[in-house]
Amino acid sequence: MYVEETEDELTARVYTALRDGGLDAELLLELGCLLEEEGISTPATQELLERSPAQLTTADLTRLGESLLRDAGYKPSFAVEPRLWATLENALEVVERDVRTRGITGALRLIEHDWGNGGCAWVEFRGGYHGNGIDPMWGSNPQEALMEIADATQETIMELIWKVWPVCATHNRGLHAGFERGMAVWRCTGDGTHIVARVGELP
Repeated sequence: MYVEETEDELTARVYTALRDGGLDAELLLELGCLLEEEGISTPATQELLERSPAQLTTADLTRLGESLLRDAGYKPSFAVEPRLWATLENALEVVERDVRTRGITGALRLIEHDWGNGGCAWVEFRGGYHGNGIDPMWGSNPQEALMEIADATQETIMELIWKVWPVCATHNRGLHAGFERGMAVWRCTGDGTHIVARVGELP
């Protein structure tokens, strides 16, 4: 457990330094040595061990830092990268428009638990939630966040009200959140798949 916590701390520090500036060779070397100890030996860790820190340029530090984060499988949490949470919250506001157009009432919000599941978020409706949670990285792209939030909202609402939502008025079939030409949309599979509306714009 100690090693995992140390790696989480170091990778978060490297990520933050890459984002905000101030990344230094000592921090990278510390993370590279830890990865090597864990049996994760990569070109980036080897380069850090073989080269003198004084030889590393700013470009080298950036390249090696990005490589180490990939090698470690690092993904920033909501705490490290608050904008990811903000993007998901904005997406929920858009999806809520579709919820209210169907006359569905009840509190709808984004929540995060203190336990397990890698710091995921959930869509809570009327005090309940369902599903496996939303990974922070979905907040990296507004339209992908919109699709994922739409899917999570649909799953939670249907579980709690025991009704299909939303429904295609033409085919009386449940819609599914999807991605079309870079936009989050609601699709129907009746009479061949067709787009009913963009997410947030259900009639």
